[in-house]
Amino acid sequence: MMNKIRFPDFRLPDVKVPDPRTPLRFLLTVFLLLSGAIGLAISFYNPTLWATTNLPDCLNLYIHNGCYVHSSLAYIDEVILTLNSYLIYTIAVSVALMVLGILQPEVRRGIRSFPRKVINAYRKVCVWRDWLFAKIEYLNGESAKWRRAFNIAKSPYSFLRMMGLSPQMAIGLLVAGSTATTAVTVNETILADKCFSCGDYGEYNAPNDKPLDREYTDNTLQINLGAIPVREILIENVSVGTVFTGDAAGSEASILPSGKTEAILVSGNPAVVDPAFTATRIEIGEMIVEKSRCKSMDFSDVDAHTIIIEHNASDGQSIIQTGGTARARAIGGGHNQAEALTVNGGLYDRVWIDAGTSGVNGKVQKLTLSNIFTKGGTCSFKSLDIGTLTIRQNEVGHDSDLATKEFQITSTVTGANWTVTDNVEITMSEPAVQLGNP
Repeated sequence: MMNKIRFPDFRLPDVKVPDPRTPLRFLLTVFLLLSGAIGLAISFYNPTLWATTNLPDCLNLYIHNGCYVHSSLAYIDEVILTLNSYLIYTIAVSVALMVLGILQPEVRRGIRSFPRKVINAYRKVCVWRDWLFAKIEYLNGESAKWRRAFNIAKSPYSFLRMMGLSPQMAIGLLVAGSTATTAVTVNETILADKCFSCGDYGEYNAPNDKPLDREYTDNTLQINLGAIPVREILIENVSVGTVFTGDAAGSEASILPSGKTEAILVSGNPAVVDPAFTATRIEIGEMIVEKSRCKSMDFSDVDAHTIIIEHNASDGQSIIQTGGTARARAIGGGHNQAEALTVNGGLYDRVWIDAGTSGVNGKVQKLTLSNIFTKGGTCSFKSLDIGTLTIRQNEVGHDSDLATKEFQITSTVTGANWTVTDNVEITMSEPAVQLGNP
């Protein structure tokens, strides 16, 4: 048997030979596109106007001796003017040339590849977007977990406050009913320090939320305003004065501090010679006294821009409207302004907001006294400069005698704008005392 002889395969690999017509196609495409673009441009603007304006010397040469440059421009100008005279045809031909250029294979390939490039770029952006959103969702989830943990940790105290107990009583129940381990936790968190926002009595130098470190002989909530403006002071849902009595559970009766007649006092201080003291006032952007019960309520030495007195009921009232020229006041402090001092709920012998530093006016942007139940003392407001003063829906009185004017706006209260609406007089007696632990 004869063996077959195999010869090696000497076929050359396929080599793509460039098409010699390709450069001509590109030139044709560029020519068509440029011709169409130039035709559209000169249909609306003649560039020779700019050239002749910027070649005055050549223009003079053309008039006297002839100028090649300007003669060429003149010829081009005649051509362009001819095209401008047939504007519709020029635009139609220019658009047709551009369409022919766009229909060339090279341009069509570029147009077809453009959406793919845009999609690829969009997909890359989506990758970074998904990565960023994943991080944001992770951080939001962790934040929600920590917030849930803190809410669980404070739930016993929050539940007791929701049931209407004062901060002091809620803390007392937690301490009395907790185990040794829990008591340590409460002591390290809630009971560690007294604070204004916790509803603890004491003397506070605004903007500090902690009271002064000293022994207190009474249950007074006092705020000393100084050089630092306070953004807001909010005192609401509290009882003040001789509103409750003692009981078998050991609760002490509330009393006014010795020598004091005001359950609520918001005031500056007059000048004193010995010891020397320069008079102070309290400057307030907006002051609201609302939904409160007072034995009597009086305003004196108040300079306000706008005064609104509405829907108050009193056992005798005297409202003297005196015109004034006070400006619309606002209190700012920028970065150094103190945050809000807020208390919601509590039992106090007295509430006192004072400007006690000689020659330094207290400053508060917004002061709100809402739903304050008082007994045994007056509600007095004096030596104040206010932007807007609102007194509404209060009940004032104690002796069931309309001849006694227990709600008074004295003649020393001046206002540039007054609104006095729907204030009524009714006989009423002072409310009965309450039990300390009903």
